[in-house]
Amino acid sequence: MTTPDTHYDFLASARRTLLLEQEALRDLRERLDEHFTRACRHILQCSGRVVVIGVGKSGHVGRKTAATLASTGTPAFFVHAGEASHGDLGMLVRNDLVLALSNSGETAELTALLPLFKRRGTTVIAMTGNASSSLARHADVHLDASVAQEACPLNLAPTSSTTAALALGDALAIALLEARRFSPEDFALSHPGGTLGKRLLLRVEDLMHTGDELPIIQQDALLSEALVEMTRKGHGFTCITDDTDRLVGIYTDGDLRRTIDRHGDVRKLVIRDVMTPGGRTIEAQTLAAEAVRVMEEHRITALVVVDDRYRPTGLLKMHDLLRSGIV
Repeated sequence: MTTPDTHYDFLASARRTLLLEQEALRDLRERLDEHFTRACRHILQCSGRVVVIGVGKSGHVGRKTAATLASTGTPAFFVHAGEASHGDLGMLVRNDLVLALSNSGETAELTALLPLFKRRGTTVIAMTGNASSSLARHADVHLDASVAQEACPLNLAPTSSTTAALALGDALAIALLEARRFSPEDFALSHPGGTLGKRLLLRVEDLMHTGDELPIIQQDALLSEALVEMTRKGHGFTCITDDTDRLVGIYTDGDLRRTIDRHGDVRKLVIRDVMTPGGRTIEAQTLAAEAVRVMEEHRITALVVVDDRYRPTGLLKMHDLLRSGIV
C-alpha cells in the first residue's frame, strides 16, 4: 500500500460518490415495474412473517430492511444465510415468506437453501443485481437492484449496489405501510420507548398525581388552612372547590405573594376572596403531548385534571412531562 495523499481532493471524491449513487437510485426508480407490485401483493397476502435472508453487505442491508418492515406494520425478522443452514432455518414456519438479498444472485449460502424453500412451498422474493442469476431465476418474484457501476473507483466495494438495495427495501416497506393504512398511532405501538411513541401513547392519566397527593381545599376555608394544604402536598398550589366538589379556582405560591402585597395581614382572609377563579384544566384521557402544548401556550407549569362534572381528580406538572421524556 502506497503512502496516503493528505492533500487529496476529498470533496471531489465525495461528490463523485454521491452522484454515482444518485444515478443508481434514478435508474432504479425508472426500472420499477409490475414485479414490485407482485412482491407487495405477495407480502400483503402472507399470513406469516417476512423472513429476510442475506450474507455479507447484503446481510447488513437485509437486517435493516427487516427492521424497517417490522416497525411499519409488516412482521419481519432477519436470518443470516450462513446460520440458516445450521439450525436457524427452524425459525421459518408455515406461511412465512422469504425475502432473499444477494447482489450477485449466486451466493452459495443462499442458493443452497432454494431447494428447501421449494419443497416447503415457501414464497421467495429475490432482490439481486443480476436478473439471470440462479436466485433470480428460481424466485417467485425478482426485484432488480442492479447498478451500472459501484461508487468505488475499483468497481469492487459494494457502494452503489448497497444503496440501491437499501432504497428498494425502504420502497417496499413504505408501499406496504401505505397499503395497510398504517397510522401514527400504529407506529407508536411499535415504538413505545421512543419520543414519538410516548407522544402518541402516553395520556395525562398515566402521569398525573392523584389521591392524597392532590391538594384540595373548600372555598370557605381560611387562607391559612390553604397554606397548610399547599405545604403538606408540596406542589406549589392548591385546588379550590365548592360544596359540590366542583373546581372553582386555584391558589398558588405567586398568589400568596400578591395577597401579602395587597392585604398585609392575611390571617383572617377566606380563600375564595383571594383565589384565582377557574384555572387551566385538562381531562385524564387527553394525550400528554397536548398537555405540553397547553402549558407552553399559557406559560404555566401545572394543570388541574378534572372529570366530566368538573371535579378535580389529579394534577399534572411540567416536571412530570419532562421526566417522562415527552418534552
